[in-house]
Formats: sequence, structure tokens, C-alpha cells
Amino acid sequence: MIKNIVLAIIASASSFAVFAHNKHVHGEARLDIAIDNTTVSLDLELPLDAVVGFERPPKNDKEKAALILVEKTLKDGVVLWILTPAANCRFESAQVSLPKFEGEHADIDANYLFRCSNPSALKSIETSLFKSLKRLYRIEVQRIGPSGQGAARVSPNKPVLSW
Repeated sequence: MIKNIVLAIIASASSFAVFAHNKHVHGEARLDIAIDNTTVSLDLELPLDAVVGFERPPKNDKEKAALILVEKTLKDGVVLWILTPAANCRFESAQVSLPKFEGEHADIDANYLFRCSNPSALKSIETSLFKSLKRLYRIEVQRIGPSGQGAARVSPNKPVLSW
């Protein structure tokens, strides 16, 4: 139990450290994955430019509609993330935070929660984000879990993270 709490704290701390020290790069998202017992948490940070093509408040109805559509798309965790089938994971929730447009750059933050009945079988996560977000060209990933930690990059040509 204590080990699991420590893993969660490390995952949360590394999430903040990674995002705080890496500069905002258009077309590049950041993903932190924390695996703790049966829980898999995915924390995603996307530059708004990679999602809708602008990083300012929407200027017209078309841009407002684009933000609404992307929020809907990002909430569909079942479509966006495919976890190893043998792990028997079920999607539990998604939280998507649209930007407040308070600074020079704007990001969308999203969190996805899955529960797995056979977590030891979890060996990969595939994303379909690249199919929906054509301006996104890579995702820098950090993962922590019972099998250790690691960093990787996924892209449209390699949308599967394996460990």
C-alpha cells in the first residue's frame, strides 16, 4: 500500500516537473502515465495550436465550434486510448480542461482514468490522437508503474507505446 502511494506521489511530482521544465512546442504533446495496482492514469497536455490551429480566444463561430468539437473528441477515452486487451481495462472517466487564454501560449489538459482487472498484462497503450489531430506530430511520454519507469516518443507512424 505504501509503495503504491509513493508511486502515485512520484508520478504526480514527475508530471509537474516535466511540464514545468519543458517549453511549449507546437505540434508536440506531453503524456504522463501512472500505473498503480488496477488504476491507470493518463495525463495529457496538448498545445492548442496542435489541436485547432490557434492559441487565442476564438474569433468567430467556426473557431468556437472547433473548440467544442475538440473537447468532445478528447473526452472519448475509449476511442483515443487502446490498452493491452489482456489487461482487461475499462474506461472510467475523462476530464478535459480548455485554456483560459491568459498568456502567450494556450494548452488543453486532459486526464483519463482506466481500471484493469489484470494489470500485470498491461504492456502497451496505443493512441488514435494522430488520426483526429492532424497538426499533432509527436507525443513525449513518461511512464511509471510496477514494472519501472521509462520515457518514449509516439508519433503518427508509431502510435503504440510498449514496455
